[in-house]
Amino acid sequence: MRFGAALWVQRTDWPSLRDAALAAEEAGFESLWVDDHLLNDEGPWQDPKLECWASLAALAAVTRRSTIGALVGANGLRNPGLLAKMVVTLDAISGGRAVLGLGAGWLAREHDAFGYDFGASPGVRLDRLDEALGLLRRLLDGETVTAEGRFYRFRDALAAPRPVQAHLPILVGGSGPRKTLRIVARHADAWNAYGTPAEMAERGAILARHCADVGRDPATIEHSVNLNVVVRPSRPAAEAAFAELLAAHHPLPGEDRLDLGGAPAEVAEGLRAYRAAGVGHAIWVFRHPWDRETMAALPEVRSHLG
Repeated sequence: MRFGAALWVQRTDWPSLRDAALAAEEAGFESLWVDDHLLNDEGPWQDPKLECWASLAALAAVTRRSTIGALVGANGLRNPGLLAKMVVTLDAISGGRAVLGLGAGWLAREHDAFGYDFGASPGVRLDRLDEALGLLRRLLDGETVTAEGRFYRFRDALAAPRPVQAHLPILVGGSGPRKTLRIVARHADAWNAYGTPAEMAERGAILARHCADVGRDPATIEHSVNLNVVVRPSRPAAEAAFAELLAAHHPLPGEDRLDLGGAPAEVAEGLRAYRAAGVGHAIWVFRHPWDRETMAALPEVRSHLG
């Protein structure tokens, strides 16, 4: 199992974010992620939020080993041609460690605040994501693209220079069974979602059926899950620490539970259930003030996981 550190960038500053990312990389997290919102999405919308892609570029310049990506980018905020240029530049800065994370977008307020078309329905946003991903893959693979689609029009667009990676990976976030997981099957190298082990296994089975429909080997898509993890000597101590974060950040329903908490052996036991459900990449979510105690416990959790 691989491990990632997702750094939610509300109510923080650059020095603190930089130091947290360096601490996570030093602890052995293989991937680093930043969320993509123009307004705060956990609690009062007026609270400060760093911009995702500028943060990713800065983190790419100071880290050395971990992959770097958005978890996940909001598709409606950027034209896919511009986004291709951004991720290729991130790949250059990082020396070939960029991952293009993308989803349909869900926060209507930020689109309205800055004048972006949110889309009339979830279905429209997903159709737009599907079209964008097809264009992005072609650009990242080196094509000069001319296209006249429902949402985007390109004329001799290209993303030069080429990425450092021969195949820059695309991660798609979301778990809708009918459209989102079919988009994952069509375009993604990795899939990201929230869920219990049972939910991840159920959605993974649906994704496998979509892969069969489009002629894709489901084993070529990495499954990742976002988890609220707190490592402390006991479960009650972990719950108390997580309650302090909830009081400061107010996550959305479904993202406000402590998924794994307690001593390293207890956390590892929970991770085994996710691994059995087909999850190969466990992404631990961190919020300011960054939980260095949990970050530093990763090696011990790994040792118990086996």
